[in-house]
Amino acid sequence: MSTAIPTVKLLINGEFIESTATEWRDVVNPATQQVLARVPLATTAEINAAVAAAKSAFKTWRRTPIGARARIFLKYQQLIRENMKELAALLTAEQGKTLLDAEGDIFRGLEVVEHAANIGTLQMGEMASNVASGVDTYTVQQAIGVCAGITPFNFPAMIPLWMFPMAIACGNTFVLKPSEQDPMVTMRLVELALQAGIPAGVLNVIHGGEAAVNAICDHPDIRAVSFVGSTRVGTHVYQRASLAGKRVQCMMGAKNHAIVLPDANKDQALNNVLGAAFGAAGQRCMALSVVVLVGEANSWIPELVQKARAMKISGGAEPGTDIGPLISCAAKSRVERLIGQGIEQGAKLELDGRQPDVPGYASGNFVGPTIFSGVKPGMDIYDEEIFGPVLALVSAATLDEAVAFINGNPNGNGTAIFTQSGAAARKFQEEVEAGQIGINVPIPVPVPLFSFTGSGASKLGDLGPYGKQVILFYTQTKTVTARWFEDGSVAGGVNTTISLK
Repeated sequence: MSTAIPTVKLLINGEFIESTATEWRDVVNPATQQVLARVPLATTAEINAAVAAAKSAFKTWRRTPIGARARIFLKYQQLIRENMKELAALLTAEQGKTLLDAEGDIFRGLEVVEHAANIGTLQMGEMASNVASGVDTYTVQQAIGVCAGITPFNFPAMIPLWMFPMAIACGNTFVLKPSEQDPMVTMRLVELALQAGIPAGVLNVIHGGEAAVNAICDHPDIRAVSFVGSTRVGTHVYQRASLAGKRVQCMMGAKNHAIVLPDANKDQALNNVLGAAFGAAGQRCMALSVVVLVGEANSWIPELVQKARAMKISGGAEPGTDIGPLISCAAKSRVERLIGQGIEQGAKLELDGRQPDVPGYASGNFVGPTIFSGVKPGMDIYDEEIFGPVLALVSAATLDEAVAFINGNPNGNGTAIFTQSGAAARKFQEEVEAGQIGINVPIPVPVPLFSFTGSGASKLGDLGPYGKQVILFYTQTKTVTARWFEDGSVAGGVNTTISLK
């Protein structure tokens, strides 16, 4: 007897509803090809209804006391913690990453929820008294209206939690479009958000592909759009939404580099490089996909390969798994094609991860750790973001040469250096052109007290997600200049200057 495949619902005005869409996509377990659910590509009417609900809810939500907003997120972080195991299992089933990495995905989003609970301090303005005779000036940070978020498949918990908690805590309402490839954990997080007390219409969820993205960019009632995903789509979103008069922030593709100096702690450096290159099967915008080995560090390649060869490839729910499957059959085919092009274009294949033997998962989208040396610009494996477990090794004679090599790449999401020299580390952080710098830290994504600060071709828009910058993104600064006269006081004559004397 067959079991009906569940459908992923829309969230509109506080109700989880069955879409009337005629076009649907399967949510597939990438380790087994089992169809877990079906997700709709929402209709135009459904998208408009979600935005209308958010617009209506904004009228009252914007006036909700800041303490009441904060308490919702205090409750929400508690619910996420209580349901961590369930959330991680759901994430692993639909996305493929290991259970441990899935918990990390959720936890990094949870940190932003905790930060949102501190909105009372974060949203404070400024004041100066007697800026002129009897004149005070102060600023307030007011909510801007309906905001929208478009999130990618690789972090279906963390990145939605980067977006809607901060936007809503600031007094806005939100329309979320998660990835149609793995929306189930996102929807469970949304259920918990409603359970925490987010009112009807304040948070809405639609599903879809290109048409839904364009609808978000074009809708006149959406004031701001936050996007994380590929450079191609992010560039389109930024241009289209900006032309429609919206605030836009787009975190996009990357090609992150690390420098390994010969004075680095060898085991620490190699272990960190491998974890950052191959964790989540390389499907991270902050993955270390290029390592520049300086001087004698080039002799460490055999040990790097040996350590990579020992990493366990299996389903994400299997104990001890280091590398799970890629998100889809198409992603696997693309990664394998790029590996083939790397060989054809002259890079040396030190470790081939194609067609690994994964007992019990013959139909999974697996590619094992793959390492190339002798990689140069102009090769597809260097010029393209592979988004798979492929590590490119580059040789440099000096630190100056290594920094110049990194600065020649147009992307600037993150970079790292492994060294025991404070002087070398300081030189690196001063001269390298990337937004986020790691010193003996392979993936330098900052905690939410600070802002995510990707740069170059990895980012469009001035303000990053979470941290201090996102408060500015999700609020409008109003400056008020006020003078109060005492009863009975007599003002002077007409003043036609711009002075406040």
